[in-house]
Amino acid sequence: MTSTPRNDSALTTAPRQIELAIGGMTCASCAARIERKLNKLEGVAATVNYATEKARVEFPPGLQPEDLVRVVEDTGYTATLPAIAQHADGEAPTSEDGYDEHTRSLRQRMVISLVLAVPVIALAMVPPLQFTNWQWLSLTLAVPVVVWGAWPFHRATWANARHGTATMDTLISVGVGAAFLWSLYALFFGTAGEPGMRHTFSLSVERSAAAGNIYLEVATGLTAAILSGRFFEARSKRRAGAALRALLELGAKDVAVLRDGREQRIPVEELAVGDLFVVRPGEKIATDGVIEQGTSAIDASMLTGEPVPVEVEAGDAVAGACVNAGGRLIVRATRIGSDTQLAQMAQLVEEAQSGKAEIQRLADRVSAVFVPIVIVLAVVTLGFWLGAGAGAAAAFSSAVAVLIIACPCGLGLATPTALLVGTGRGAQLGILIKGPEVLESTRRVDTVVLDKTGTVTTGKMSLISVHPSQGIDETEVLRVAGALEHASEHPIAKAIATTAQDRVGELPPVEHFANLEGLGVQGTVEGHAVLVGRTTLLNNADLPLPEELQLATKEAESQGRTVVGVAWDGRSRGVLVVADTVKSSSAEAIRGLRSLGLRPVLLTGDNETAARAVAAEVGIDEVYAEVLPKDKVDVVKRLQDEGRVVAMVGDGVNDAAALAQADLGLAMGTGTDVAIEASDLTLVRGDLRAAVDAIRLARRTLHTIKGNLFWAFAYNIAALPLAALGLLNPLIAGAAMAFSSVFVVSNSLRLRRFRSEP
Repeated sequence: MTSTPRNDSALTTAPRQIELAIGGMTCASCAARIERKLNKLEGVAATVNYATEKARVEFPPGLQPEDLVRVVEDTGYTATLPAIAQHADGEAPTSEDGYDEHTRSLRQRMVISLVLAVPVIALAMVPPLQFTNWQWLSLTLAVPVVVWGAWPFHRATWANARHGTATMDTLISVGVGAAFLWSLYALFFGTAGEPGMRHTFSLSVERSAAAGNIYLEVATGLTAAILSGRFFEARSKRRAGAALRALLELGAKDVAVLRDGREQRIPVEELAVGDLFVVRPGEKIATDGVIEQGTSAIDASMLTGEPVPVEVEAGDAVAGACVNAGGRLIVRATRIGSDTQLAQMAQLVEEAQSGKAEIQRLADRVSAVFVPIVIVLAVVTLGFWLGAGAGAAAAFSSAVAVLIIACPCGLGLATPTALLVGTGRGAQLGILIKGPEVLESTRRVDTVVLDKTGTVTTGKMSLISVHPSQGIDETEVLRVAGALEHASEHPIAKAIATTAQDRVGELPPVEHFANLEGLGVQGTVEGHAVLVGRTTLLNNADLPLPEELQLATKEAESQGRTVVGVAWDGRSRGVLVVADTVKSSSAEAIRGLRSLGLRPVLLTGDNETAARAVAAEVGIDEVYAEVLPKDKVDVVKRLQDEGRVVAMVGDGVNDAAALAQADLGLAMGTGTDVAIEASDLTLVRGDLRAAVDAIRLARRTLHTIKGNLFWAFAYNIAALPLAALGLLNPLIAGAAMAFSSVFVVSNSLRLRRFRSEP
């Protein structure tokens, strides 16, 4: 006998993935540079995100994570491995004011620079304030701002120069340095230092004697403006990622575990699969598990966005981080750590935030070449104005304005900040977007295919109505049928028994119970020989339905519902109508999908009659019924061949292939892991209205990204010619450039106000 050898080579050659925390990035061109350097390594695929300050790297086994860190450091930045990250979620530790060390440092430099820069700018812009020798006071105030306040820019410029590259910091440092050094020359070697010197201010660049001009207000104002922009940008980026941090912090910190019958409070990290733990009213459930004892209501709104608590009892599964709103529960842990639903949600959100939409890749390519082009343009501007006889002062001012106005930061922040806020807000509403590519798909979708069972309907059989024969009490029919069905495990039997218990109360005992395969059940209830099952079973037993029950049966079957006959003591006593009920929110969800311009299609393996009845109830015109699981993909393909862009919503294993085939797959989070894995969007709560919210949010996020990119491109395209033509004072250019980045991030933060439509 020969054995098949294991193919271990596939395991040893499979690429690995790691996420590095990147430090020292100051603009989008920095991220593009690091990404380019990492991707030059053989077998490496890297994506660097400026907004999240992280690099997601896929690398071959021949490389070590330390090699990747070395490449980033050789490029002039810092990289931290996950194992030695400062904080569990990759965030730097925060102080009491809620800022991390970098943001606090920026705030300190910004405040001091603003305090010193304001009088310098005021003296330069308001001639009546210019007392004798005012220029020397301006120099005294300007030195700390230019040297200490702008030090991060100078340091980054030096590091870039050593690596033969230039970034936005290069433009800022050169602009600030040039303005300051020119001012020193004019003060000490020109006529600007003479007592009684007067200085005028204009929004544009004016021609004047070079040796009599100082630009201390430009050097200090630019530094203060850029520092202010960087601070508000850093703060906004932190707020943009707040939803993910809040998601990660939802979990319980400790848990009351049962050991040898006694409660023992331990950190949640020490909990193991199989442990029993206690959840008291008001406490968070420590981890995913199954209820062993107790009944309660669970508030899962923090995970699903659904505000209504869900009733649970022994045997029900519960998710970690949900709040126990009712009684005491004893839960057995089934998943811990990174396997829990909360951790997987956070992982999905983080992966989506780290990705790049196609539209962002264009912006990254522009940012990568933008700085060298701007430096060349500044030199050309300087040469042109000098050649045109405009004077050294005007030529210099125009060149500095070109350097300053051209910041591509807005381009780099346009997509990642909107993704940060959009995906984070989605997570709060129970909508998980798997990647930025999904946003592009939602814009183009025009048809949405809906699986019936478990998506449009509850997926559970319910008793709709009871029809007793003449002279028989409805409650009696339900009590007798419920007693017999209580002994069966069939879904229809469970639906009848559950309703009977709810309406009648305690059911009588059953004797001589027997299951009649595919037909029904029989037994003895309170001395009566009872038969419950298909009408065929009753006919075969020579127990035909009376005329009024036959009419009720035909009406129910015309609506695609299931009819169960009940007979005892040699007579048919009634019929029970059972059906998979439509979710109360489905009709509203269909109206919402139509309002988004989508054409709903119902897809099901059920018979045509049942499918048409459900479609009519919720407002769907197009129905594909009696479709086998393997044929669901063919239906999606057929619609695509007709030129439609198809979204598919499903929840079962048999929907997975169709979800993958569709242009956009949406999986109900109440469904199977296979379906969720095959989808692009996951709806954590089992409400079809979440699909409407998901598409609205995705489209709103894409709209925000496009608005950001339009602003960033339009700003640079419009401002550069103005600066080159001498129509823009360098001080105004610096303020406008800082405003551009803050505007883009603030526009993205508007997504935090996204709400579900009532």
